[in-house]
Amino acid sequence: MSKSDTPSIVLVHGGFVDGSGWQGVYDKLKEDGYSVTVVQNPTVSLADDVAVTKRAIDAQGEPVILVGHSYGGVVITEAGNHPKVAALVYIAAFAPDKDESVNTLIADPPPGASVPPILAPQDGFLFLDREKFHASFAGDLSAEQAAFMADSQVPWGVDALGGTISEPAWRSKPSWYLVTTEDRMIPPPAQRAMSERAGSTVIEVAGSHSIYVSQPAAVGDLIKTAVNATMPATVGA
Repeated sequence: MSKSDTPSIVLVHGGFVDGSGWQGVYDKLKEDGYSVTVVQNPTVSLADDVAVTKRAIDAQGEPVILVGHSYGGVVITEAGNHPKVAALVYIAAFAPDKDESVNTLIADPPPGASVPPILAPQDGFLFLDREKFHASFAGDLSAEQAAFMADSQVPWGVDALGGTISEPAWRSKPSWYLVTTEDRMIPPPAQRAMSERAGSTVIEVAGSHSIYVSQPAAVGDLIKTAVNATMPATVGA
């Protein structure tokens, strides 16, 4: 890898939210001179989200560090097979194996685990209970910020939760994983199990499922660790 190669970082959001939550992470990475793109997935179906993410990857130089939060981890697990992708970074994210989906991963929650306050489907889409959004999704954000996120939820398509992985990119590419120890959406034990199975390099941070919003420096540091481990020539860039 020559020093002229500049890594491109592609950030993929999860369900119930859009890409704007990445702004803090985006700002940290841009300050350090990285090229950063934020994908805006419709979250209607996994196939569509993978296609949108692959188009974003197509537009980048090589190599690409692909980052996913929550359901975005499912998207990057499939889209990460793109030849430009050099590494995967999971932020409190699902990391499914072949033929797995969000539905299969959440089918048997650990005993005593928090159950996300997902309301019954409306016309094929899911929402979180607004009154419980703060405690479940964004426990370390202010009440005002959590209320804004709750009131600006993006409908999450039931079909997206059923989308299965054809070949997990983590089987052939290095991965990093940030476990959020105060998560009330994806139980920390489930995060640890998925990251161990994927062979990820793991760090644990005390924070909520919204860690990418509440602690952008910690998230940005892990992404930069992945960049530097994948591309030694970029250290100090």
